Amino acid sequence: MSRPQLIKKLIKKNPSLNQKDSEEVVDIFCTCIQQALIDKRNIELRGFGSFFLRKIKEKYSARNPKTGELIYVPEKNRVRFRASKKLKELINK
Repeated sequence: MSRPQLIKKLIKKNPSLNQKDSEEVVDIFCTCIQQALIDKRNIELRGFGSFFLRKIKEKYSARNPKTGELIYVPEKNRVRFRASKKLKELINK
């Protein structure tokens, strides 16, 4: 589902919201999730799942598959998502 589709569904479920208000709701939601991840906090949405960061170790001797050149890969954070039990059950029905 894309952002515009999400906004249309939000307007359909809540007719009192106009286009601008629903866009603002989606933007605030996304910004809050981004800011929490930047601050290295976990996000838990009950009944949906949780977002969290995993630290990926640095690799000293990675290889570029195209050229065969050795490259250095620094340590970095990855965003991970763990689905809730309820969401897993809905998907696997």
